[in-house]
Amino acid sequence: MIDYSVTGAFLVGLMGAGHCIGMCGGLIGAFSSKLSAKPGQNQLATKLTFLLTYNAGRILSYGLAGALVGGSASALGMLFDVDTYLLALRTLAGLMMIVTGLYIAQIWSGVVQIERLGKFIWRFISPLANKVVPIKTMKNAFLGGMLWGWLPCGLVYSTLTWAVAANSAQQGGLIMLAFGLGTLPALLSAGVAANLLSQWVQTKAVRLLSGLVLILFGLQTLYIAIAQLN
Repeated sequence: MIDYSVTGAFLVGLMGAGHCIGMCGGLIGAFSSKLSAKPGQNQLATKLTFLLTYNAGRILSYGLAGALVGGSASALGMLFDVDTYLLALRTLAGLMMIVTGLYIAQIWSGVVQIERLGKFIWRFISPLANKVVPIKTMKNAFLGGMLWGWLPCGLVYSTLTWAVAANSAQQGGLIMLAFGLGTLPALLSAGVAANLLSQWVQTKAVRLLSGLVLILFGLQTLYIAIAQLN
């Protein structure tokens, strides 16, 4: 059985390439351009290793966030009527899938307004993130990725609602890890200038098709929620 939340999360990360590059691409490009290989080392291999380390930290932070909200939702569920609680969570997840699909398809960009919610948290994290730059070691690259993983992002917050609806720390973590893996090709291409994939996912037809798939996922989730009322 396909887990549509995990599949959808990966699709959001992959097809949200334009948004990801806009949010993090400049940052990755800036620090990768300053990396220099030691004598005898391959420059491209050195950059790629740093980029993979940075992105490993970033994706891990997504997974931790997903596990945190999924586990918290599970704990809160003990305080409410389980059926009503799960129905509300699934309805929220379905609606956010549809909203995200509309954004991916470039029909409506309302999801980016959600980024305002994370600015308060980022005020506390950004000073720590600034302390690891310039990134010259693998440790700093990994820590930088973990910290910048909390950068306000509408797509991240939208996908986190699916992690909440999963009502499980394990499933919530898997959903956000899938999202992070989906963003990896775009952000790696931003770092090593191999942008063919990024250009492909930005084409109108691909974005429209991907958005429609997400909308269908959302409608199916809403259908399951409504069916539970009967």
